[in-house]
Amino acid sequence: MRWQSMLAIYILFWAFSVFLVLPFGVRTAQEAGAELVPGQAESAPHGFSPKKIAIRTTIVATVLFGLFFLNYINGWVTADMLDWVHRK
Repeated sequence: MRWQSMLAIYILFWAFSVFLVLPFGVRTAQEAGAELVPGQAESAPHGFSPKKIAIRTTIVATVLFGLFFLNYINGWVTADMLDWVHRK
């Protein structure tokens, strides 16, 4: 696999992982013991930290990409194994 393909696939895993990581560790202002700003929804997150999200996302994406790459090298699951319609 060329390095450009590996980079593109890693970026896809990273973008997907953002949505996996975002809901974890979110606390509302009430849970954090802070006052609500006038007009703020009660369910709004308190103290959003993009740096934490980026670090967690990078870790998850790296693990997922590592599993993908190991599968690519070792052939644990192939496209033929997933073809349930045209099985012989």
